[in-house]
Formats: sequence, structure tokens, C-alpha cells
Amino acid sequence: MNYIELHQNHKANSLFGRYITLKDIEPLLEKLPTEIIGQSVLGKPIYKYTIGTGKTRIFMWSQMHGNESTTTKALFDFFNVIHSDDEIGVKLLQEFMFCFLPMVNPDGAELYTRENANKVDLNRDSVDLSQPESQLLRKVFNEFKPDFCYNLHDQRTIFGAGDTGNVATVSFLAPSFNENRDINEVRSKAMNVIVAMNEELQKYIPNQVGRFDDGFNINCIGDMFTFLNVPTILFEAGHFEDDYNREISRKMIFIALISGLSHLYENDIVNNKNAVYLQISQNKVVFYDFIYKNVKINYDDKEKITNFAAQYKEELIDGKIQFNAYIAEIGELKGKLGHFQYDANQMLYNNEGDDIPKINQKADFYLGKDIKFVNGLKKQ
Repeated sequence: MNYIELHQNHKANSLFGRYITLKDIEPLLEKLPTEIIGQSVLGKPIYKYTIGTGKTRIFMWSQMHGNESTTTKALFDFFNVIHSDDEIGVKLLQEFMFCFLPMVNPDGAELYTRENANKVDLNRDSVDLSQPESQLLRKVFNEFKPDFCYNLHDQRTIFGAGDTGNVATVSFLAPSFNENRDINEVRSKAMNVIVAMNEELQKYIPNQVGRFDDGFNINCIGDMFTFLNVPTILFEAGHFEDDYNREISRKMIFIALISGLSHLYENDIVNNKNAVYLQISQNKVVFYDFIYKNVKINYDDKEKITNFAAQYKEELIDGKIQFNAYIAEIGELKGKLGHFQYDANQMLYNNEGDDIPKINQKADFYLGKDIKFVNGLKKQ
């Protein structure tokens, strides 16, 4: 199957960038047979969309962290496929019954925060169920009785795929159900779907798929649902080179969704690939957005050669997300990689007369007398 062409033909083009709110998706939801199942803390509607006649029940939810919108875009691309005359769309609706919560945390989406309006991380609320959004998610889980759960998220640009030297553009996890991280039949089913998705993604992003650490935390929704005997898969849309709008990773999540489900209904998921799952590179925090090497600074009236790194902060300003770079670490930076790297060749750092970079300082500076960097990038 030509997944790239399939995505191009069915991409929800009205959804773009990182700031995806309820206002962006409601015009698309109005075209679907959705149901409002409740409200957020601030009274925004939370939608449920159920479709399909198949016997295998798939529950997917996105944007329980409001600032993690890439998988929401991929979901609406997926919706376009299953509402099309494409053979794969028809087949998916015959084989599966889907239940979607496209935006669990509409308040956090508008505020562009991980947490909800009460400043609670909904992915740490699976025991207390203290928030209306968490309660609705659990209610749908209990009523729908899924055979598989897909927990859709974004991850930061800091993650690399193990020791490959590559960024983790997509990461997966089959969550644990106990402190020992044992593998039972339930968890094994999730692992083997992940193996199938990874095999397909390697054709597009070789050595750029990661695996999250499986430390057990019953407060996390994936761990809880696995504990409740439902195979659950964590999806994390990550970074791709120069893809800060996450359009490439959106496409990769779409490919993962379609290919994994195709393998499921074709009975290509075999139960002997747990070891292959464990061979997927485990995520490591190794990346900064910017690294500057061999920079000369004046420290205690002595010249010294050092390195420093800068990292973007995604800041909501006047209704738009701005990527603002701040200095994050100074020193050897052993084992660290940069999405952008610059060798200063011992040129002197200068920032309005200050010869030393400072943590949390905006990444606007000179190297030497003439090379200017603005917001982390060399000014042309």
C-alpha cells in the first residue's frame, strides 16, 4: 500500500501547526455523527465519535495533554480515510468498531498547557479520577469495553532513539501492569502491534523509532488500562529535522495507525515477537535544539573554551505559538546532540557586553564581531 499517497489524498488540510484547539476541530466534527458526552472544567464540550461494524473494538483518544496536538491532526486524517470509498477505509469499518475522543482536554488545548484548567495532569489522574475529563475518559472505557486502547500523545524534541544518534520521530510503549514489568498475554498483544507498526515505519524513518521506558505508574492511564486487562499502546509523535510544525511526524502517526490496524485484521500479528519489541531503541534524553561548540568566553578575567546549548520554549503569545530559544546548559555537553549545531572555532561570545552565556537567557548573541545569532539561529 502506498501510505504516502493515501495520506496526501486524505489529509485534513485545515489543521496545521502546533496550536490546535476545539475551535479548529469543531467544524470538522460537525460533519461527523458525534456525541457530546460531557464538559471540561471550563464548560467546553468533549466529543465522542463511534463508527464501524466490526467485532474488534478500538478506543482512541488524543490531546489529554492540551499542548500535544500532532496526533489529533493524524486522527482527522484517519477519519477522512474511513469516510472515503478507499478499499482500506471500507475494510477498516468492516473489521473494527472505533470509539474516538479527539480532544480530551479542550481547556488545556486553548491554554496550550499539558494540564487541564485545574492544573492537573490528566495522565496522572487515573486512580483519583479527580477531574471531569478523567471521569469521562474512564466512563467511555467502561461502557465501550475496548479490545485495544490507543493513547495518543506528543513528545519533546529532546528524545533520541537509543544510541543511534537519531531523533525519535515516533515512539511507542506497551505499558506495564505491575512493578515487575512482567509480560502477560495482554501486554504481549500491545507489543506485537507495535512491532508491526515499527516494521512499516522503518521504511520511512529508519532508526528514528523509539521505545519509552516501561516503569510502572498506576496513576498513568495506559498503565491503568493494561492493569485492567486491556492491551494499550502509547503513541508519541516526536521531532523530525526542521519539522517544528510536526507535519512529518503527523504523517508517520497516520502510517502507524493504518498499518497497525491492517496487520491486526490480516492476522499478521503473531505472539512471538516480544523480544523484537524489546529490541526497539529505548528513548534517551540526548538532544537540544541548538548546540554551539568551541566558544570562547571570558571567565574570571581568563579566556576559556566551552560549549553551550539552547532549547526552544513553546510560548502562546497573542493566540499564536512562538518558538523562543533560551540558553539551557553550559559546559562539556558530553553525549548531547543538537538539531542545529555550530562550531564557533574559538570565536568570542558576546551578548551586549556580557562575555558569558547565562542559563535561561534569550539565545540572542554574537560570535566574534560580526556573526549574529537571533533566537538561536545564525542571522543571514
